[in-house]
Amino acid sequence: MLLGKMMSAVTAGVVLLALVGPGAVAQTIPTSQQQISLSFAPLVKQVAPAVVNVFTKRVVREQARSPFANDPFFQRFFGDRFSFGMPRERVQSSLGSGVIVRADGIIVTNNHVIANGDTFTVALSDRREFEAEVLLADERTDLAILKIDTKGEALPALAFGDSDGLEVGDLVLAIGNPFGVGQTVTSGIVSALARTQVGVTDYQFFIQTDAAINPGNSGGALVTMDGRLVGVNTAIFSRTGGSIGIGFAIPANMVRLVVASAADGNNGRVVRPWLGASVQTVTSELSQSLGLDRPGGVLIGDIYDGGPADKAGLATGDVVRRLDVHDVVDENALSYRLATREVGSSVSIEFLRGGIPRTGTLVLTAPPERPARDVTQLDGPHPFAGATVANLSPALAEELRLDAMQSGVVVTEIVRRSPANRLGVQPGDIILGVNNERVENVDALERALSRASGVGNWQVSVKRGDQVFNTTVRL
Repeated sequence: MLLGKMMSAVTAGVVLLALVGPGAVAQTIPTSQQQISLSFAPLVKQVAPAVVNVFTKRVVREQARSPFANDPFFQRFFGDRFSFGMPRERVQSSLGSGVIVRADGIIVTNNHVIANGDTFTVALSDRREFEAEVLLADERTDLAILKIDTKGEALPALAFGDSDGLEVGDLVLAIGNPFGVGQTVTSGIVSALARTQVGVTDYQFFIQTDAAINPGNSGGALVTMDGRLVGVNTAIFSRTGGSIGIGFAIPANMVRLVVASAADGNNGRVVRPWLGASVQTVTSELSQSLGLDRPGGVLIGDIYDGGPADKAGLATGDVVRRLDVHDVVDENALSYRLATREVGSSVSIEFLRGGIPRTGTLVLTAPPERPARDVTQLDGPHPFAGATVANLSPALAEELRLDAMQSGVVVTEIVRRSPANRLGVQPGDIILGVNNERVENVDALERALSRASGVGNWQVSVKRGDQVFNTTVRL
């Protein structure tokens, strides 16, 4: 109704006819000054002071270039590598937006806005500037939480709305600082919910809007008509770099959890619940093979002994269809629903077993630190010298973005120009064996390396993703 009245006001009294079914419904012209002057201005005045600019600076060291570097003669002999002198430093700057979510100076923005930065400055809508510290940077959700010292002053802040309560067609405002021109407000509607093919974060579950979002809007606010924050603007689909009416925002229910993790002081990381089982999306082909009436849901594979899925009564081959009141259509939806719940909470779960509906209660716990990490830097006359390794647990797998159902010895760091680096080992690789001796933990790996010390040829087995590499190394 509001949108209809606004359209009437814009057309200065023209009667609009919209064909609905067999008849026509006439939208009446404005009949009062109040109707003519309908505006978003009161809402903008309420929420805009809580949207800030975030300036990121980092120092980049680069080799000074010769004044002859662009000369064709020198290019012929030296190419683009012709440089001289001591390395020099220059400052790179980037600009984004942020939202004050707590009056004491807690600000949420996108992780890609502050990534690799050295110093951070927050500019309020009244042009005051504050140095900011990073409380938490979560690459998995592309969210970062900043803190500024307000000296006890209460800042204007936006309250979180329930992003699960959004419906396609709801009016929203996008507020940010596109192209660095200053704070800008655009209006639109919610175009779609639960978009999963965006590829920006690990949790593919975005609000899509046609409110204009441009570079610099990243980290800005997506606001409903009641003045609540329902999303953090993050990405656009564009062939030119400008807005074409397809923008994406991280839902507020996800943002709220990350903010809470930062405020709780979880050592700069987010602790999320886990299912304790491997899953795969039920596609059309898979649903036919399972004898289901339609695709959708997730098929349970391996189950972690004593994990949440195990305790909820799930078994291999079950198909999960709902968590509480929310449909689970694929793996992304399941990951999102779990990630927006607090550790220690419980949810009802609906699943099919042999086509028969069943229910259970899923008590959400953090992934366990079992076995203990035992982080060790390897050294000695062997191919893995220079690698830092640890025992892989569900908790460590979560941090490294690995399959939480895997176990073994995982590489966490590599020293440059080390034997492990020359071998091509990378962080995230899992060492399976040495000289045909399988290793299941760090102690077993060290014993295997010690027993093989002094040999000329080494047989090593390493897993990367779904591939296993077996090779012979000569030292």
